[in-house]
Amino acid sequence: MSGLIRRSSCCDDVPETGTLKVDDARQRILDSIKPITASEKLTLRNALGRVLAEDIISPLDVPGHTNSAMDGYALAGKDLPQDSEQMIYKLIGSSFAGAPFSGHCEAGQCVRIMTGAVIPAGTDTVVMQEQVKTVESDSVRIGNGHRTGQNVRQAGEDIATGGTVLRASHILTPADLGILSSLGIGEVRVRRRPRVAFFSTGDELRSIGEALAEGDVYDSNRYSLYGMLQRLDVELLDMGVVRDSEEALRKAFAEAAAMADVVITSGGVSVGEADYIKPILEQTGEIHFWKIAMKPGRPLTHGRIGNSLFFGLPGNPVAVMVTFYQFVQPALKYLAGARSNPPWTIMATSKEDIFKRKGRYEFQRGILEQDAGGQLTVRKTGQQGSGILMSMSRANCFILLPEDCQGVSAGEEVQVQPFDSFI
Repeated sequence: MSGLIRRSSCCDDVPETGTLKVDDARQRILDSIKPITASEKLTLRNALGRVLAEDIISPLDVPGHTNSAMDGYALAGKDLPQDSEQMIYKLIGSSFAGAPFSGHCEAGQCVRIMTGAVIPAGTDTVVMQEQVKTVESDSVRIGNGHRTGQNVRQAGEDIATGGTVLRASHILTPADLGILSSLGIGEVRVRRRPRVAFFSTGDELRSIGEALAEGDVYDSNRYSLYGMLQRLDVELLDMGVVRDSEEALRKAFAEAAAMADVVITSGGVSVGEADYIKPILEQTGEIHFWKIAMKPGRPLTHGRIGNSLFFGLPGNPVAVMVTFYQFVQPALKYLAGARSNPPWTIMATSKEDIFKRKGRYEFQRGILEQDAGGQLTVRKTGQQGSGILMSMSRANCFILLPEDCQGVSAGEEVQVQPFDSFI
């Protein structure tokens, strides 16, 4: 980093004891998951966004017949005009989609044809109508410059009978529904949805509609979590706010683990006197790790309660969203049986200096834009505190600053992760 004044820290190059690097934490989470294998059969309209449980094999060719890609005139390619000559062809009939021409086209003849119509016997080429001149009511003139096979779609060129159309573990998209319907497939087998229970912890939290006493705040984390979970292929169980008592938390953990594949909490995972989650988990479940060398979101707890995966997210609103996108979302997709593809990233030019100390991976919130010259640029949303939820609301990307990064100067390229990559 050049041109920036930074304060040194004796802790910059010394990782905190017990903390994991971001990539190591992601891998540990995935290694702890056994994907769901149970499945169910759904109609196409109910299968959007679901994970396929088996390969889809095509029962037929698509297109089902060799057809025209244009409105025009069908003829034999070997009968096309050569060099600079023009030729007149006798029009012997028409071929429409759903009403094909039944005769045979000979040399010197052509058939009027519409897009999607079956290519008539004796033809293999279509000249688009804009390149043809009508001579009389039953004949047309065609010039040179055409090639055999043009404007023709071959039977099975999109999908061949017996070919694999979609693989198991694929998440069904709107285009996939169209493909499946074109094959006459009305039902598909998909993986069972993961069941996710989530709740917030804290005596200071109040639900919308309740009066706030001094020191109270409305619970925003549950709504952010609901929104992020709702966009995934999961069944939700919102358990509300659980107060900061060991008895209440033990009961909530037991109920959640009995009903869900995954339990997610926000708050109560640090080392404060009222933070009971970590000690309860140590006694009743397993802790795989509980600190990551990142900002925001260092106190992330991952483990198990019974047969359920557990994610204890931090209490600060931004840290909740960052840790969910970086760790929980890929875990849920993998649990659901989907292929684990990391979110895509791109490079953009920073419009400002970005300060950072070496030692932790930072996910700063940014606004990715395209300038008048087509160059991708990025700027911070402003203050980057982990409690400033507006920094997420205004952002459309994360600015990724790895552990060894010591800041970015204006004009330098930086890696960004668009929020669209999480959908």
